[in-house]
Amino acid sequence: MKVSIIAVGTELLFGQTVNTNATYLSENLNHMGFDVMYHFVVGDNPQRLKEKLADAFSDTDIVLLTGGLGPTQDDLTKEMVAEYMGVEMYLDQRVVDDLRDFFRKRGGNMAENNFKQAYLPVGCTPLYNASGTAPGFALSRNGKTAICFPGPPRELKWLWEHGARQYLEQLTDKKMYYRIIRTIGIGESDLEMLLMPLIDGQSDPTIATYAKEGECTLRVASQRKDSDDARKACDEMMARIMELAGKYIYSTDDEDLNEVVVRMLKDKGVLISSAESCTGGGFASSITDIAGASSVLHSSYVTYSIDAKVKLGVPEDIISEYGVVSRETAVSMAEALKNVSGADLCISITGYAGPEADPGHDAGEAFIGYVYKNHKAAVRVLTNRNDRRWNRNYFILRMMRAVYMLLSDRADEIE
Repeated sequence: MKVSIIAVGTELLFGQTVNTNATYLSENLNHMGFDVMYHFVVGDNPQRLKEKLADAFSDTDIVLLTGGLGPTQDDLTKEMVAEYMGVEMYLDQRVVDDLRDFFRKRGGNMAENNFKQAYLPVGCTPLYNASGTAPGFALSRNGKTAICFPGPPRELKWLWEHGARQYLEQLTDKKMYYRIIRTIGIGESDLEMLLMPLIDGQSDPTIATYAKEGECTLRVASQRKDSDDARKACDEMMARIMELAGKYIYSTDDEDLNEVVVRMLKDKGVLISSAESCTGGGFASSITDIAGASSVLHSSYVTYSIDAKVKLGVPEDIISEYGVVSRETAVSMAEALKNVSGADLCISITGYAGPEADPGHDAGEAFIGYVYKNHKAAVRVLTNRNDRRWNRNYFILRMMRAVYMLLSDRADEIE
């Protein structure tokens, strides 16, 4: 079934609030097998909302609306939905009681306009809100369904899990199953060409590629009447994808690379240390973002200056002869780190995040050095970008990928 999502609120149009509700709803709807066709955003204007409702229902069966259910005069979503559906409003006594109880527990007086939240369309299925004051509701008439949620994401998510999802499950006999594959080291266009034998002429399962900063994501989805059939179809397609693009895949469960690396470090009992220049400790920070990092991260050094690199143990003549940003300096940083920390795996980086670089070098150039078991080397990274933030994030990803390759016994594939 086709679905539209309408977000109501002038603050969304002003850019004061990010519309995370649409992302949350779309993800969950797709997982259930619904086809999300449109996202609309409309301000707190009743006429424009009525027009957008008509547009949405002209091409979709279900419309989900967020926002505009509060107590103020510009909260008119449910009134417009009731008018469009041709039903009156009624006063829901349970909502009245809940509102009085809500304000009584907080020791405050309830303003009269709060009763506005207790009016719901006749014939609807109320979605009582234990996470806030404004209830939502679902209303189906003449083959069309509207489901209204309050705007605060916390309340919307609560109503989704405690009523809305169950209501929608009654409206479809299809089940969606999907898996998210994460890759690094290949661009979206190259990945699509690599998988073209599977993508060309696809029907079900489907494969979609999505570019992210420094990596690429694949979504494999199947929609069947039986969830086990959908799962089996996805698993079969994923096996074929692994045959073609396995060298670039680091997760088949939508995990971030730092999550995968920390788990591998734990599983192998490997202690890691880092010496970072242009990333300013971002690699170590990415490790410590994951719970349990204390069991795998031995130490981290931010050796931003030449003096700091020398104090770590990098010979001055290495820097003088080859330069501070060089393959030799990166390897020497990793070796010095090994001597200082004694960690099992030592990784380093030196480079130019941009926008400036020394003569003869480019912004977005870096060298990643590593020492692990019998592997000691450095790899050059060149982004061809002057974007400092992007370059730093990408350098961290490439450091993480190098660690992933080392732990996977694929050091010869580090590039």
